[in-house]
Amino acid sequence: MKEVLPSTGLPLELDGRSLTIEEVVAFARGGVECALSVESAEKIEATRTLKRDLIERETAIYGVTTGFGDSAHRQISPSKTARLQQNMLRFLGSGTGPLASPEVTRAAMLLRANCLARGNSGVRLELVERLLLYLNNDVLPLIPERGSCGASGDLVPLSYLGGALVGEVEVLHDGEVKDSRDLLDELDLEPMVLEAKEGLALTNGTSFMSAFAALAVWEAEELALVSDLCTAMAAEALLGNRGHFNAFIHEEKPHPGQVESARVIRELLAESELALDSEEIFAGDGLGGREFLELERQVQDKYSIRCAPHVGGALRDTLEWVRRWVEVEINSSDDNPLFDAGSGRVQSGGNFYGSHITQAMDSLKIAVANLCDLMDRQLELVVDEKFNAGLTPNLIPFFDESDPEAGLHHGFKGMQLCCSAMTAEALKLSNPASVFSRSTEAHNQDKVSMGSIAARDARSIVELAQNVAAIHLLAVCQALDLRGIEKASPKTRAAHELVRSRVPFLEVDRRMDADIKEIVDLIKSGELSKQERKE
Repeated sequence: MKEVLPSTGLPLELDGRSLTIEEVVAFARGGVECALSVESAEKIEATRTLKRDLIERETAIYGVTTGFGDSAHRQISPSKTARLQQNMLRFLGSGTGPLASPEVTRAAMLLRANCLARGNSGVRLELVERLLLYLNNDVLPLIPERGSCGASGDLVPLSYLGGALVGEVEVLHDGEVKDSRDLLDELDLEPMVLEAKEGLALTNGTSFMSAFAALAVWEAEELALVSDLCTAMAAEALLGNRGHFNAFIHEEKPHPGQVESARVIRELLAESELALDSEEIFAGDGLGGREFLELERQVQDKYSIRCAPHVGGALRDTLEWVRRWVEVEINSSDDNPLFDAGSGRVQSGGNFYGSHITQAMDSLKIAVANLCDLMDRQLELVVDEKFNAGLTPNLIPFFDESDPEAGLHHGFKGMQLCCSAMTAEALKLSNPASVFSRSTEAHNQDKVSMGSIAARDARSIVELAQNVAAIHLLAVCQALDLRGIEKASPKTRAAHELVRSRVPFLEVDRRMDADIKEIVDLIKSGELSKQERKE
């Protein structure tokens, strides 16, 4: 996995054209500052000048000198344009549900600033600078997650961003919830008074859904690698056949993600004394003159092991184009209308529409949910004494019948139940959001994208997958301890050591919820994938 960009001491420069997912993640996790490029500042000034000229000429401009949505046929005088923008933030302040996490909020604010940095929105330079000041001082509006259909972008959630700038909503700062007006007083700043188009420019875009999307892509890329590690360790725990991952097989069905997944698993299993190649398993004299022979090992492992590169490969190949779509989206003018300083025109369209993010997130949801299902099926094989090739039931330690502890312990039984429940939830959430369009806002928004719902679902499925993977890793580490960790491959032994540095072997039944959290944190840190890449 690529590392999140380390801090260089230089600010992240926003130009509306070159922001990467890596940079979004680095900023969302804190410790990075941002600034506006010189070229962007010049473009912002030019389009703002054009906007003011068109307003003075009493041109009918959607959402600037007219009402919003189905009120677009009602034009107002230039003197009312500022109040219209302020009112927009107020009537959109109707979000519900849980509050977005600080990571998501930072990412959404950064993406909104990057959209404005592209220089087509007609806002003042001061507005963008105030937004950057909030970002660099970690002043985060409290944004309810629910309320957007993803048609005119994320109007309701993003209205809270604008509300923070004008001092009308609560914000999080230094770990405390504060009234934004009180915080502005602390910072010796006046609330922004919006001018024409500025409320619309802040709310009319895909920055909220794209924040979820960028973070989901990053963490799904890590999960693709972690899942390959889970497969390798499960193959060892089950005394599997590592020949299933040989290059010849996958090069004859050359989906790039499948080939890569098989390569990773193959390299993880190199030198394993537990998962052997086909020739090693079946070396011998054949039937030796007999007409029937009961083999000690099966010729083929079950699908959840043998076909793992096909499932993980589909995720990898989905991520390739999903990443590309998300990076196009976060480097676009995704509001409306747009001011073209070159031609002297203002043009209305629908760049706020979140269809690409919705389609990308619906596809990512399905791919990650399938990964959950794969890991859950592998876990079942490892914990079930009917299928785990001689390991203990539910991976309890080996107890002699005379041991006072014999019969009292159930090991990973609860963990498997939890894993199966989370997998079921991930599969339920994978239902595509894009096909559930609603006609809203007096039939002005009569076909909506459902982008933020799809992106939030993708975030939820990724979080479930991280927990499923954590349980899987704990189980296969327990299994390899029982099997004999010294027989595992060098790379899986190293991964086992990382897990054991945080969570000990399960000697007797105990609560394991804290263990799961420890390994989720390990997955999120990227340490496991770094280990996979070591020579």
